[in-house]
Amino acid sequence: MRVLLIGATGYVASRTIPVLLEAGHTVTAAARSPEKLRAFWWADRVTAARLDVTDDASVSTVVAHSDADAIVYLVHGMGGSDFRTVDRQSALRVRRAADAAGISRIVYLSGIIPAVGEERLSEHLLSRLEVEQELSRADATVITLRAAMIVGAGSTSLALVRQLATRLPVTVVPSWMRHLVEPIAITDVAAAIEAALRVDRPTGQFSIGGGTVMSYPELIDLLTELSGLVRPQVPGGPLPEPLVAKAAAVLTDLPGPTVEALIESLQEDMVSSGDSWRAELFAGAPAHQPLTPRAALTRALAQPDLHLPAAERDPLAVMPGDRC
Repeated sequence: MRVLLIGATGYVASRTIPVLLEAGHTVTAAARSPEKLRAFWWADRVTAARLDVTDDASVSTVVAHSDADAIVYLVHGMGGSDFRTVDRQSALRVRRAADAAGISRIVYLSGIIPAVGEERLSEHLLSRLEVEQELSRADATVITLRAAMIVGAGSTSLALVRQLATRLPVTVVPSWMRHLVEPIAITDVAAAIEAALRVDRPTGQFSIGGGTVMSYPELIDLLTELSGLVRPQVPGGPLPEPLVAKAAAVLTDLPGPTVEALIESLQEDMVSSGDSWRAELFAGAPAHQPLTPRAALTRALAQPDLHLPAAERDPLAVMPGDRC
């Protein structure tokens, strides 16, 4: 299959593209700054394209000339005062270009959408839902994958939790942070994206998870244990979320808007709807067994073997091109 992957310089793309290539797909890697693709070991195995999702001509030209059968859309905005509008309009451009080019399949990676009213969703998750809805209007079959925290070196959400858990002698846990999360390894996400290109089903969504549900304090405990640290947890009561987000932005080396967007999402349970996604996405193939959080985190925290070529290293560990 000829695949146009949009958002190719991002973390998820960096681990997904090798999986697509291994499965025999031909990949056009599209990004606003395609020169950044040179940092990745697989750069000479893809066709690079310059694509700005905020520009009509850029989107329509690249989609039309890519000769793609399918699009994998991995663009997520987290910064700016009006990122929801930017995200929604970008998805509209891609959807229109896909319709004009006769694209047959679109795969979009979204976030877990809790079963609550839209008025309770964070701006971050509401934007993801709006992008889902826009893309799903395409003539193509659109498969949306919804995931919670992605585990792997280079994952922004993991970097946030890890830095908050390890940079202070104690961890303050607000009452609203005691919600549940179902982490999923980046290797399982990449496998699900590739499977979503091939699954025989109509437009719809799958909530994907690693199969282990835990609270955020339990996740923090596991992270500090595997890091060889002792960090007592102190109840923080009903600390205001905006105050916690601003403090977290100061404590970490991540962009403030990104931290605030991720902190917002801690106020609801982020859990998949079960493990049926494995049977449905991987129908006819050996049963896919996702990694447990302990196994995934152990590999993500491990030092990479620098004696090995990047193509042979563990994709869960640090790789060339990672920004976190």
